Amino acid sequence: MMPNPTGRQMLRRIFSKAAAAAALLGMAMAPVAGHANGQPTRIVVGFAAGGAADILARTFAEWMHAHLGDTYIVENRPGASARIAVDYVKRAAPDGKTILISSPSPITIFPLTYKKLNYDPDTDLIPIAHLVDAPQALTVSASGPIHSMQDYLAGIKKDPRAASVGMVTLGSPTHFSLLSLGKSIDVPLTPVAYKGVGPMLSDVIGGALPACINPLGGQMELYRAGKIRFLGVTGTRRSAMLPDVPTMKEAGADGFEMASGWFAAFVPAGTPKETVEKLEKAMMAAAKDPVIREKLQELGLETTGWSGDELKQYIHAQRDYWRGIVNESGFSADS
Repeated sequence: MMPNPTGRQMLRRIFSKAAAAAALLGMAMAPVAGHANGQPTRIVVGFAAGGAADILARTFAEWMHAHLGDTYIVENRPGASARIAVDYVKRAAPDGKTILISSPSPITIFPLTYKKLNYDPDTDLIPIAHLVDAPQALTVSASGPIHSMQDYLAGIKKDPRAASVGMVTLGSPTHFSLLSLGKSIDVPLTPVAYKGVGPMLSDVIGGALPACINPLGGQMELYRAGKIRFLGVTGTRRSAMLPDVPTMKEAGADGFEMASGWFAAFVPAGTPKETVEKLEKAMMAAAKDPVIREKLQELGLETTGWSGDELKQYIHAQRDYWRGIVNESGFSADS
C-alpha cells in the first residue's frame, strides 16, 4: 500500500501538474488556428501561462475560433500586478484585434490605491463581457483545531498573534475585506504577502501560517486530499463546487460579499460599436455554453456571461463600495 503523501509532497505534485499543463498548452504565443484572412486577434492576459486566467483565455479562444472562424493568439504579459497587460491593450489599435482578459484589481481597486496609474480603465477601455466569477476561500490546516469560522474568530480574539492571514496580492479586494473584518471584531487582521500559492499553502498545512485566503481552483486537490479546511467562500452565494461550504457571511464574517475574484473582457477605447457588439455576443454565448461551464468549473471558475453594460455598472458599483474602505485604511500602492 502506498503511503499517503505529505502536504509538501502534495504541493510539489500539484505544481508539477500545473507546469505540465502549461507545456501542453504550448508556447504562450501559440495561436488557435483559423481560416480567416488578415491579422489574428490577440487575447492578452496579465498572468503567466498555465494559470487559471491563461487557461480561461485559451478556452474562450478555442470556442471563438470554432464559431467565428478567426485566428486567436493568447499573449501572456505578466508583471506589475497585470498593469503591464492593461497598458499594452490601452495602446493597441482600436480595431477589435486586441482583447484584454482582466481580473478586478486593475479595473476596480488600482484607481483607488495608485496615485499615478498609467491608464484610466473608464476612458481607455471598453467593457465587453463579464466572463466568470472566481470565488476565494478562507483556508486553515485540516490537522489544526479550527473547524469553523466561530472557532477561528474566537481564536484570534483570544490570541491576536494568530491573526496573520496569507495572500498573494496586497491591495486586493480580499485585503480590504480582511481589514474591515478585523475592525468589526476589534482585532487587527494582518495580511501577509506571499510570492506564490505553493509556499503559502505549505505554511498553512505545516502550521507556520494560521490561515490564508486564495481562489478555490489552486486549492481543490489539497482540499479533496484532506490537507486543508475551508471556513467560508467569498461572494453572495455558495460555490457550485462546494455547496456544503458556507459563504463568509453565512459563516459569521461580513464584508466579503464583493471580495470574489472575476475575469472580464475589454477592448481599447475607440473600437467601433459593431465590433464591440460582435465580440460581446460571442463571449457571452461562450460563457453560457455548458461545455465551457463544466471545463472552467474544474478550475474553480463559475461562468456568468454578463453584457458589457452590465459589466460597466458592476465595475462602478464595486469601486464605489471599496472607495470608502480603501480611503479609511490609508493604504497606498505607491508607498
